[in-house]
Amino acid sequence: MHKGSCLCGAVSFEVEGELAPGDACHCSQCRRWSGHVWASTNVPRDRLVVHGMDMVSWFQSSEKIRRGFCSACGSVLFWDPPHKDWTSIAMGAFDATGTHLEMHIFVSQKGDYYEIADGVEQRER
Repeated sequence: MHKGSCLCGAVSFEVEGELAPGDACHCSQCRRWSGHVWASTNVPRDRLVVHGMDMVSWFQSSEKIRRGFCSACGSVLFWDPPHKDWTSIAMGAFDATGTHLEMHIFVSQKGDYYEIADGVEQRER
C-alpha cells in the first residue's frame, strides 16, 4: 500500500500494489501548473482511494485532461484523463514510492534555467 497527501492533509490517498515507474513532463502546461516539472506515476483507478475528494478542485486544461489540486493548500495532485481507466498522481505527494523515473517527456519545451543530466531517457514529446 502506498499513501500520500497534499501539503495540508485535507486530501489524502492510498494506492494498492506497486507503483509503475514515473515520468517527468517538461511541457509548458505542466511547468506552469506545477511550478517546475510534473513528475507522476500512472495508477489504475480501481487501485486508488482518495479521501477528502470534496477538497479536490479540478481545472479542465484541455478537452481530454483535467488537473486536480487541493482547494485548501493548492498542492497539485492529479493529472486525470476521464476517458481512460487510470489517473496520474504527483510522485512528490507520496510518502514513499518504491519506484523511479523511467523517462523525461516533452523535453523540447523544458525551461531554459536547468539541464537534465540524470541519465534517464529523454523524449522530445
